[in-house]
Amino acid sequence: MSAMEFNKLAAAILVAGLAFWTINVGVDEAMHRTPAETVAYPVPMAETVAVAASAIEEAPVASLGALLAAADVASGKKIAKKCSACHSFDKGGKNKVGPNLWNVVGGDMGKAAGFKYSDALAGIGGKWDYAALDKFLTKPKDMVPGTKMSFAGVKKPKGRADLIAFLRSLSDSPPPLPAAE
Repeated sequence: MSAMEFNKLAAAILVAGLAFWTINVGVDEAMHRTPAETVAYPVPMAETVAVAASAIEEAPVASLGALLAAADVASGKKIAKKCSACHSFDKGGKNKVGPNLWNVVGGDMGKAAGFKYSDALAGIGGKWDYAALDKFLTKPKDMVPGTKMSFAGVKKPKGRADLIAFLRSLSDSPPPLPAAE
């Protein structure tokens, strides 16, 4: 290898290294951002959380009577489709996995002709009034621990009121609605 070829090779390596270094420094400078000393829009988190919590606490909860007075039977019928896998709704209908729900509003808890309830529900006693249905439909296992009913419940009060209004319509003589408070 002649001295000229060696110089050309050394110059090529030096220029490539210089170009790589220049690009590296240039990109680093272009992409490097210094953090701002202060936040442009400070958000007082503790104050915001306190305001949100007080708004939730102050939200008025409608009474069951008011919810039932404004309930939509058609919406309740749609919600009851979840129940139709285990319950029938027809007058004189057959029991399925769960009892027939005709005349359930105002009916005896844990008693239906031809249906064997769990010991937990059979032993509860009382009537299915509006408050009991509302509590049970919120989360059955909370009201009656040991019930065989695996339904998770209806979380929204409006949905429960609609469902109870639909169940109320499944009666020859439904009990009067509770007074709206």
